[in-house]
Amino acid sequence: MTLALRLSQAGFAVTLFEASSELGGLLHPMQIGPYTWDRFYHVVLMSDTNTLSLLEELGLKDKVQWETTKTGFYTDGRLHSMSSAVEFLAFPPLGLLDKLRLGASIFYASRIKSWERLEGISVSAWLTKLSGKRTFEKVWLPLLKCKLGENYKITNAAFIWTTIARMYAARKAGLKQEMFGYVASGYANVLKRFEETLKKQGVKAVVGTPVRAVSSGNEVEVRFNTGAAGFDSVVLTGACGQTARICPELSEAERERLASVTYQGVICASYVLKRPLGGYYITNITEEWVPFTAVIEMTALVDKSNFGGHSLVYLPLYADKSDPLWEQSDERVNQVFFPALRRMYPALSQDDVVASTVCRAEDVMPVTTLNYSKELLPPMQTSMKNVFIVNSAQIPNGTMNVNELVGLANRKSAEIAGLLKN
Repeated sequence: MTLALRLSQAGFAVTLFEASSELGGLLHPMQIGPYTWDRFYHVVLMSDTNTLSLLEELGLKDKVQWETTKTGFYTDGRLHSMSSAVEFLAFPPLGLLDKLRLGASIFYASRIKSWERLEGISVSAWLTKLSGKRTFEKVWLPLLKCKLGENYKITNAAFIWTTIARMYAARKAGLKQEMFGYVASGYANVLKRFEETLKKQGVKAVVGTPVRAVSSGNEVEVRFNTGAAGFDSVVLTGACGQTARICPELSEAERERLASVTYQGVICASYVLKRPLGGYYITNITEEWVPFTAVIEMTALVDKSNFGGHSLVYLPLYADKSDPLWEQSDERVNQVFFPALRRMYPALSQDDVVASTVCRAEDVMPVTTLNYSKELLPPMQTSMKNVFIVNSAQIPNGTMNVNELVGLANRKSAEIAGLLKN
């Protein structure tokens, strides 16, 4: 949507095709009982300048609500707060030396200016060398699994460097506090305003229209289930594997490169509960028996009035496509997840559940494997005339968030506009 807006502002007539029945992708809201909120959890940091600038352009920056949040760790069967330096020093699973090494590791990583050399090192090897095996297992590993699942084993060290840099910038902007923000009424409010802005700008949005094939000649032909249409230029924004499938005219090397990008998926159970849990926005988990990778208590950030005074909780499982839960029903996912949540929070009961739902997305984020930018990052220009690629796989050192994607769209739209005008 940002790409379409920027290209239209550059003077091009733009048509946006969306396979789903509504615009928004991973930001699209869900219905959970009588309440509407984001399908997956999202926050805005004070350092997210791309997102905040876009929200200002949409007239929504004043709708961002800022709150101080807390972070928890569930380890050795107990819940611990890790929201301050004092709590960090008191964290039982780590000894004093472990804590000193962890603090030194974060400080060292925050001072690294060039991420490129980290691409050749696995994130687990790098963090173990810096912080030690115990600290890696008790702190870093649950953080990695929270976003990467088992794919942390093939991820390069630039991933965690970017995460640390983003959080450092956020703390600096938030005056040393964990200040997170959200847009009032969630991203449903943003998407509605964005659609209105696109329409005023002259962008034509066509929903419920998956693209089946793209071919190039005197013009670029885009084929759908219902027919085909010709365009001067086409920008493909889907996942790499999808792009390889719908563009048979790409070279074998291009299609192989695209197909080799590994994507991380997420299965996320959401619950509206009558009672709060631990009061932490995010609780990282080190226990192997827990079937999900974190507890996100959204109402530790978002006003509970959005949910009738109740609490909204997300239980994400970041998994690759081999995980058997992809094939299981929503009921089965709940049967696996909710008893584990009750074991973590013994006061919780089935009667506390007001509503629940399960959302899935297979291609949430590309996994930045070793030497990713050199070997797998897809170029914007393809061998097909006037066919371009702009997607999340072109962020070699990001943590996959709205701010990164808006920034990518801003940069690539300017590059494409320059090429087409020349």
